[in-house]
Amino acid sequence: MDLSRPELFDFHGVFMTNYFTDNWDKVQNFKAKPDDIVVATYPKAGTTWVCYILDLLHFQQKCPEREKSVPIYGRVPFLELTYPPYPTGTDVADTLPTSPRIIKTHLPVQFLPKSFWEQNSRIVYVARNAKDNAVSYFHFDCMEKIQPEPGDWKSFLQRFKDGKMVFGSWYDHVCGWWEKKQTSSKIHYMFYEDLVEDTGRELKNLASFLGLSPSAEEMREIIRRVQFDVMKENPMTNQRDDPTLDFSVSQFLRKGKVGDWKNHFTVAQNENFDEDYKQKMKNTTLRFRVEI
Repeated sequence: MDLSRPELFDFHGVFMTNYFTDNWDKVQNFKAKPDDIVVATYPKAGTTWVCYILDLLHFQQKCPEREKSVPIYGRVPFLELTYPPYPTGTDVADTLPTSPRIIKTHLPVQFLPKSFWEQNSRIVYVARNAKDNAVSYFHFDCMEKIQPEPGDWKSFLQRFKDGKMVFGSWYDHVCGWWEKKQTSSKIHYMFYEDLVEDTGRELKNLASFLGLSPSAEEMREIIRRVQFDVMKENPMTNQRDDPTLDFSVSQFLRKGKVGDWKNHFTVAQNENFDEDYKQKMKNTTLRFRVEI
């Protein structure tokens, strides 16, 4: 299996790699269903966490056996991923046995297949503050062998600010989806920091958006299962069997904290980042917390 690290290239104005563009026509022509639920995120913003929460909300009662036998990436396909010899994300989504289908994507809003809008599918967008997101992305790129070479932290941080990342600029991504949410009642926009602060509250809001009313006992069980340390020990969520990940470098589920950026940014890096951030975010109402 060839695990050579890919090159970044400009793809319709967004930096991408071939692992996410090789199946582009099928992705763009994907046939959505009205009850599909899309989990959309910029990479490393709590994607696996929210996918697992949604899967439990819908299926922990209906299909308890899947919990122990099918890893989360088999239950929630990654729409645009193309990684031979494995089936493509669109093929996995097309053959999902469950209804509703929960499908994850890192696509910026302008790349989401239009059938999701036409079918009025529900979309859960999760955003994480830029500093923690950058740190998490850095550690991930160090261990993920099908991501571009990360380089050192200093050069990585510069690339992050410049938007030269797989799936493009964090700023464009979170703001693009935020703008779309202002005109679409089908988008539930969540913040990673809120989820860390009060998982129960965010779960209730999510269930309400999905029209679900789980019992208090079900909610307690979901909250227990989605605690970071529990997921870290769960072979169905910690991706231990993913051949593209180098666990000698890092864990896939690493820290799950808010504020870890303080262990990585120098004072000067933090000041420069804040300056740059102010400029890039000056035209949006979107606000983030970098600590809780």
